[in-house]
Amino acid sequence: MPKINTDPQKIEELLTRGVDQIVDRDNLEKKLKSGRQLRVKLGIDPTSPNIHIGRSIPLLKLRDFQELGHQVVFIVGDFTGVIGDTSDKTSERPMLEAEKIKSNMAGYLGQAAKVIDIDKCEFCHNSEWLGKLNYHEIGSQADQFSLAEFIARDNIKKRLDAGTRVSLRELLYPLMQGYDSVAVRADVELGGTDQWFNLLAGRTLQKFYKQEPQDILVGPLLEGTDGRKMSSSWGNTIDLMAVPNDMFGKVMSISDELIIKYFTLTTRLPLPEIKEFEQKLKSGANPRDYKIKLAFELVKFYHNEKDAVSAQEYFISTFSKKQTPDEMPELKPAKYEVVEVLVEAKICASKGEARRAVDQGGVKINDKKVEAKDYSAKVKAGDIIQKGSRHFVRVL
Repeated sequence: MPKINTDPQKIEELLTRGVDQIVDRDNLEKKLKSGRQLRVKLGIDPTSPNIHIGRSIPLLKLRDFQELGHQVVFIVGDFTGVIGDTSDKTSERPMLEAEKIKSNMAGYLGQAAKVIDIDKCEFCHNSEWLGKLNYHEIGSQADQFSLAEFIARDNIKKRLDAGTRVSLRELLYPLMQGYDSVAVRADVELGGTDQWFNLLAGRTLQKFYKQEPQDILVGPLLEGTDGRKMSSSWGNTIDLMAVPNDMFGKVMSISDELIIKYFTLTTRLPLPEIKEFEQKLKSGANPRDYKIKLAFELVKFYHNEKDAVSAQEYFISTFSKKQTPDEMPELKPAKYEVVEVLVEAKICASKGEARRAVDQGGVKINDKKVEAKDYSAKVKAGDIIQKGSRHFVRVL
């Protein structure tokens, strides 16, 4: 048996850094201090070939447990991925073909290995047990939940209220994720706030199968490059396998307001150091300097220090020293208002996205930041509108 680290300070950081909620915190803390090795589960569905940095939040937490000596269990949801989790969706997620899932998950183990020690990890596919269940057993599992519990979920309720279709298939997903916890006998499960119902389902089914219910550690969701929740379907991700220059540039394009959140959730820099960054930013330090530190840290972590140095030099020479490019798209807009121009120039996909960019301080007119809520800020011929560090348009 490996030696379990019960250092109170390390346990406290494990239970607080990037954590929104724990069920049951007292019980989990007691277990961590007992010296008993825990089985800590994380499942990821291969709905895309790439794992993005938003998924690194639970992966890093899995690594934290691993470094304390606990047994981590990484599940690739090749079965759940076909069915599809609609926890964070406003519409029905289509079923994926098994071949598509197989193709997507081909590189998952290698990507996860950038964060966790794969040699000390239990790695499995949930088709190993979910594919063997029969209708009798599925019926018994479903009997542990009521329809009212399922439709009370916020996103499902909104869809039903709007008259949008909710398939019976979607009701099966929490059962499957819950049964994963039974199959691997999880002591702890990690997940995001959008998976709350599914995580609780694991506790319910473990009780049904006479197992001690798992504790749950829930982390926050991370915004992507456009300010919305990071999602492969929206194309606003920073992928773990992104080449260094692309990773660096995408990190530099995030909103200034997300710098400290990214440092806290996606790196393991010491918290006192991050707190110092936060204080300096509040005192008027240039956010760009700290975004460069963040981008450097992430490229170094997922690649190496040499690549991080090279990516930083490339970014500074290409973007930082040349804020406005010589050549850029030009547009004669229908309306000379900043949000209208951002959408018409296809810099933002919708007015909602453009408004979020304004509110997050990511939009400038002639290098002057547009104030939050000033969606109708007037522009004129000759003005240059900038979103983030890489998107420009000249108004005609």
